[in-house]
Amino acid sequence: MPERNRTLPEFSRPPVIETVLGVQFRPVANFSIPHFGLFWAKIRDKYPGYEVQPPLGPVIEEFGEGQWKNVGVNIELMQVPEVRCWFKDSSGTQLIQLQRDRCLFNWRKVKDEDMYPRYDNIKPRFAETWIEFCSFMHEVGLEEPEVNQCEVTYVNHIDLGHGWKSYAELKNVIACWSGEISGSFLPDPESVNIGARYVLPNGKGRLHVLMQPAIRRTDAKEILQLNLTARGKPESSTAEHVFEWLDLGHEWIVRGFTDFTTKSMHDIWERRA
Repeated sequence: MPERNRTLPEFSRPPVIETVLGVQFRPVANFSIPHFGLFWAKIRDKYPGYEVQPPLGPVIEEFGEGQWKNVGVNIELMQVPEVRCWFKDSSGTQLIQLQRDRCLFNWRKVKDEDMYPRYDNIKPRFAETWIEFCSFMHEVGLEEPEVNQCEVTYVNHIDLGHGWKSYAELKNVIACWSGEISGSFLPDPESVNIGARYVLPNGKGRLHVLMQPAIRRTDAKEILQLNLTARGKPESSTAEHVFEWLDLGHEWIVRGFTDFTTKSMHDIWERRA
């Protein structure tokens, strides 16, 4: 394990309910509908389920003048429909998302008893998927993916009643939120959204943090949803550099999550390092 990971904060009961590890690459020419089926045939014993979803749009972390430019809408005639395929394992907790310019691996909490398997177990599953996909591309005579972004995302659910009972107590959860106002007119907020982004060292990417109120679909309980996404460009498209960047992104998410939340919440989540 890299030295960096040995000193990361750890929690026995983290509130994470979903993780994503993956890469975005330049759209592969001639990658079409039949290739989804051919690739599924190679992994179907481990991922027997599938769903077809709309594709994700490309996202690039820009720096300099380009970082604030407006994103225009481009209309392009496509000879084949753009799709995103999910390939799911039998438990539904693990899935691969594949499209013409993305390869992602998700772990999702499906049942209350599902335990977050930790990054050191999730990363090898993505690595296996990515290596297998690159090998498949070579086998079918398509170009090797040219990676332009890596991504690590963690989704956390912080239940109402676990360290906070109303938005007047949000400062008990979010370290940067004081709740203070300069006068006496405003009442306690009904809800709060917080968004922040942080630049990784040497312009290697960004950490995006988004906190918003939500109602969980599975049990209709009120929660705070805290999403952290680290995204940036690896040094090259080699597996070594891709996996190296994912380690960096994971480190920033873990340390960023710890800094963004309060020590009292760390006690609830049983911080042990």
